[in-house]
Formats: sequence, C-alpha cells, structure tokens
Amino acid sequence: MSVSLENYVKIKGELTKAGALLVAVSKKKSVEDILALYKLGQRDFGENYVQELVEKQPQLPADIRWHFIGHLQRNKVKYIAPICSLIQGVDSVALLDEINKQAIRLNKVIDCLLQVHIAREETKFGFDQAELATILPSMTDRKNVSVLGLMGMASFTENESVVRSEFQQLKSLALQYATYFTPSEGPVLSMGMSGDYQIALEEGSTLVRIGSLLFGARQ
Repeated sequence: MSVSLENYVKIKGELTKAGALLVAVSKKKSVEDILALYKLGQRDFGENYVQELVEKQPQLPADIRWHFIGHLQRNKVKYIAPICSLIQGVDSVALLDEINKQAIRLNKVIDCLLQVHIAREETKFGFDQAELATILPSMTDRKNVSVLGLMGMASFTENESVVRSEFQQLKSLALQYATYFTPSEGPVLSMGMSGDYQIALEEGSTLVRIGSLLFGARQ
C-alpha cells in the first residue's frame, strides 16, 4: 500500500480548519489504495482518465463522490455523465453543450466547474476572462448543467509570488461573476495541488486536488 496515512490526517486537518474540501487524486492508483483512504472517511476522489474511472467505479463503495479533473473529450462525456458528482475541467463551449445533452438524456442536472487559464504555460487548458464574460450569461440556455464555480491550475514554478498572483486572479474572477454560480453560499473555487495547496488555501480555495502527497509520486 502506497498511501500516506500521516499526510492524509495532516492535510485533512488543514483543510477542515480552512473550510475547504479535499479531493484525493487517485489516477493510476489501485482500488486497495482508494479503499484505505475511504476507510479513514475520505469520500471525494478525482480521476483524470475516463476508462480508468469507468473501470474503478463499480469496484468501490457507491457513496464515493467522483470528480473528473482531467481534460475531457466530448465523445467520452456519455461514459462519465451517469457516475460523476462534479466535472471540474470544463474548458470549451462545445464540451458544455455535450454535458448538457447527456444530462438531458439522463434526466439529471450535472454539476460542473469552468476551467480558467491562469498559468503562464500555453499547454494548460481553460477559458480566458473575455470568454467567461460571454459564456456565463448564456448558461440559462443549458438548464441541465449547474456551474458551481471555477477551477484553475497555477504555473509550475518555484516562484511563490507567481503562483499566489495566479490564485488571486482566479479568486477575483470567481467573485466578479459570483451571481452566475449556483451555490448560495458562494462559488466553488478549485485551486491548489500537492505542491501549492497551502498558498491556495491562503488565497481562498474551497477545494484542493491532492495526489502525490497522499498516494506517493506517479510511477
């Protein structure tokens, strides 16, 4: 078993104090490792790959809340729509429309986060501010999609001021467009991973995605 129970207890305590949700990123991890955290009370798990999620989900307890956090192709939405609690990386209008289409087919409302491009790397996905200003007012046309807030990934850098600035930018956008998001208590702000989650919490993150600190580095 590659789960760090000590790290889990430490991180869970930090997040509870900050009022943030922990999503344990379980991609490439075994059913046994996921169950180890489940037995400690963890219920929110994040997967990046559609096939892996579809294979794991039936083998694990039904009350796990699955988050899809990877880049999602439109032709794969139909496979995860029945089982995901939250689709975090929505990065195009076409993807939004496909999620809405599949939600109508299933007679349900699917919760989503819009991914915003805040990092310096061009390889990161996401909407820019101008696109958000156009998309969010049009969400009333997609009645089977509920946008809870925003998700973003900071630049991969050791310069903490850059990371902090990018998280501040995402928080500012979440507040600017808060009236368009579903939760009455305020928008969900998904930012922060193993290397920068403490900065993210300081800047107002309500959800962090942590993998390597809990499960060890990817093989």
